[in-house]
Amino acid sequence: MALVEITQLSKSFHRDSQEIPVFDGVDLAIEPGEFLALMGPSGSGKSTLLHLVAGLDTPTSGRITVAGADVTAMKRKELAAWRSRHIGFVFQFYNLLPVLTAFQNVELPLLLTKLSRRERREHVMTALGVVSLTDRAEHFPRQLSGGQEQRVGIARAIVSDPTIILADEPTGDLDAKSADEILTLLQRLNGEYGKTILMVTHDAHAAGRAHAIMHLDKGVLSR
Repeated sequence: MALVEITQLSKSFHRDSQEIPVFDGVDLAIEPGEFLALMGPSGSGKSTLLHLVAGLDTPTSGRITVAGADVTAMKRKELAAWRSRHIGFVFQFYNLLPVLTAFQNVELPLLLTKLSRRERREHVMTALGVVSLTDRAEHFPRQLSGGQEQRVGIARAIVSDPTIILADEPTGDLDAKSADEILTLLQRLNGEYGKTILMVTHDAHAAGRAHAIMHLDKGVLSR
């Protein structure tokens, strides 16, 4: 059974009285443990599709299930709780809070859980260990390189052991060396830890690290 099932998904935006379709009737199945790259030109709806899977946006029509849960049927409060357990989101521009240390940034998703302070610390240090940044736990974002900031972002994404990792242009703001390190880390999360990953990218080199590549263009999804 597929981990993610997207069925007849449509999304449109409204600008004044005009309806602007992003895509219409998209179908996609992602198997457990798959590493899938999603490519396409700017404005093709790649990030929109990622946000819909994460429950950060609502479709115009269609259905999305993740691990059997119907994301499209959930209410906002229910979605927030579900997302904190099941979705690990990696952003292009890291989205770290500058006033918090690396440790505190990674800990943020756990503050919504019932874990004790000691348990939260164990989870955070494990996640920082996976991305090889335990020695930077007390550093602030301004004291880290871009690649290190993105690794903190990935540690934050995996700290709650999510069902799926959604990465939106995770190497888009990095130099080539740092980008390679991040892609190797994502491959390791997939290979060693069995994490299912859906990565949006415009970079063919980055997409080449995935098991499979899908293309979204003019509202049509194809291999």
